[in-house]
Amino acid sequence: MEWSSRRSIFRMNGDKFRKFVKAPPRNYSMIVMFTALQPQRQCSVCRQANEEYQILANSWRYSSAFCNKLFFGMVDYDEGTDVFQQLNMNSAPTFMHFPSKGRPKRADTFDLQRIGFAAEQLAKWIADRTDVHIRVFRPPNYSGTIALALLVSLVGGLLYLRRNNLEFIYNKTGWAMVSLSYIHGSSQAQFVAESHIILVLNAAITMGMVLLNEAATSKGDVGKRRIICLVGLGLVVFFFSFLLSIFRSKYHGYPYSFLIK
Repeated sequence: MEWSSRRSIFRMNGDKFRKFVKAPPRNYSMIVMFTALQPQRQCSVCRQANEEYQILANSWRYSSAFCNKLFFGMVDYDEGTDVFQQLNMNSAPTFMHFPSKGRPKRADTFDLQRIGFAAEQLAKWIADRTDVHIRVFRPPNYSGTIALALLVSLVGGLLYLRRNNLEFIYNKTGWAMVSLSYIHGSSQAQFVAESHIILVLNAAITMGMVLLNEAATSKGDVGKRRIICLVGLGLVVFFFSFLLSIFRSKYHGYPYSFLIK
């Protein structure tokens, strides 16, 4: 409890592992991450998993349900090689649950390859093994907001620099000429440039679908997956709207539109 008051995860070498995890009697469960975080190990997955593990441990440490029945620890390969040898462990990262009574069972080893290492998945696994339910709280991610602010600032700056010559924005004839130059007004014909434009639009929609699928099926950081999902959704929505607008302009009387008319 004293260690947990100072940090959510306490690092252990071989001696501390045998004293606080393996030695009986013990009236608490331990979740231990076996990892290799030293730069020379070049384990990028270990660093990503460590971030999720830290989020999970902090969520438990600062929750109202925090008690002395569950603690989080970590053993780094370079600090506890003997522990890895004792457990016949030859891969990292690995998450294990050490119950308060008895030896760990097969289900007490987290199936990282199948489920991934997101904090929410780890919390669900811990609930199954210990009946301790942890609500995961993630720190706010402002990367999307910052990117949007930079984009708005860039566009606003460009418009400010050309503040004395903004007639092109309201020039409907100019926009119509651009459209007529590349998009044929009839459904019976199609320009070569128009074919290329349609190809690019369909490619952008396909890329958006690929990003959405990647966000749904990948096992990486949840924050990055959320950003990928938003980017993919934006690509699909915007470019499908553009494609539908071109179709509407060629097939006069087509009643449906989306965002762009």
